Amino acid sequence: MAGQQLRRRLGVGDAVVIGLGSMIGAGVFAAFGPAARAAGSGLLLGLGVAAVVAYCNATSSARLAARYPQSGGTYVYGRERLGPFWGYLAGWGFVVGKTASCAAMALTVGSYLWPAQQHLVAVAAVAVLTAVDYAGVQKSAWLTRLIVAVVLLVLAGVVAVCLGGGTAMADRLRIGSDSGAGGVLQAAGLLFFAFAGYARIATLGEEVRDPARTIPRAIPLALGIALVCYAGVAVAVLAVLGPDALAHSGAPLADAVRAAGAPGLVPVVRAGAAVAALGSLLALILGVSRTTLAMARDGHLPRALAAVHPRHRVPHRAELAVGAVVAVVAATGDVRGAIGFSSFGVLAYYAIANASAWTLGPAEGRPPRVVPVAGAAGCVLLAFALPGASVLWGAVVLAAGAGVYGVRRWAAARG
Repeated sequence: MAGQQLRRRLGVGDAVVIGLGSMIGAGVFAAFGPAARAAGSGLLLGLGVAAVVAYCNATSSARLAARYPQSGGTYVYGRERLGPFWGYLAGWGFVVGKTASCAAMALTVGSYLWPAQQHLVAVAAVAVLTAVDYAGVQKSAWLTRLIVAVVLLVLAGVVAVCLGGGTAMADRLRIGSDSGAGGVLQAAGLLFFAFAGYARIATLGEEVRDPARTIPRAIPLALGIALVCYAGVAVAVLAVLGPDALAHSGAPLADAVRAAGAPGLVPVVRAGAAVAALGSLLALILGVSRTTLAMARDGHLPRALAAVHPRHRVPHRAELAVGAVVAVVAATGDVRGAIGFSSFGVLAYYAIANASAWTLGPAEGRPPRVVPVAGAAGCVLLAFALPGASVLWGAVVLAAGAGVYGVRRWAAARG
């Protein structure tokens, strides 16, 4: 079994960067438009609700990851604290939902770099980043660090231009009658998609040095930095465009820079969006392949996927399998609805994480009781506040996963 273990190479800085690479991704360039359509002038309220739920989830995940520093994240926590079915359901929701997210990020890269050949560019991006992940997690961490630095510079430039260009108006930040509770919750569910990247730190628990110390520090650090960035960008873009124009914008940051009187920066913003999507895709492939590894070890997926490369010490077969599936989806799929579908699966995943954290004892690092309760309730509320199609397809996929589990258990009992 020792030959099947991953190597612990990542410190606090590496873990924070990988989490940021997932959160400071294409969501910040694309999610504000759909969220504004749902919440109107209540966009910032939706962002706040998403941040509170994300904080509860992050706290629960950090305590559990310190207790169970293995690849798989909530798949492992649910299995150990609630039972095999709940662990399986969490892993199923994560793998399916995040595979769709991978395809969405790849298609985002294509739409920004070469819209006429969106699918071709998407498949090429998946192939290249799968090769990077195959070469080792440390190389992935270095590339993610570079991507995060570029994206943060672009976002800082967007905020500076918007707030310093003379077109920003504080009145556009006021909450008006166009904002209702249902719209705010739906916006929070859509914006949660952008915060969910801190899960990548937990799913890499087997590759983190001193996980009991590193993970509880890295997750809140990454979440805090992402929240500051998102809040700054949301305020800047909303103050320039206003809720109505933002709701109808396909590229909000580029439109905001143009409206602020700096059209020359639009290509820079488009390039930043492509780089951000690449960073998200890189981190997503890492996370999905590690959960696939954990499920394969337990026989819920083909056991061949549990192999670890003898030299690179990465789950190379799981990475190749994930890359192949994502490439097929990216070659044939559509990015529309991917955010909502992914959010439903990930919210179900974190609801199980919070339920698992509730079972921790005081000696096991249990968070304050209000944290897992608020986190689980928030996940359920936001999941069912999402657009109807996302809720329907998300529920169907989770039910299908539960059905597969039941059939396998029935077959095992008979045989």
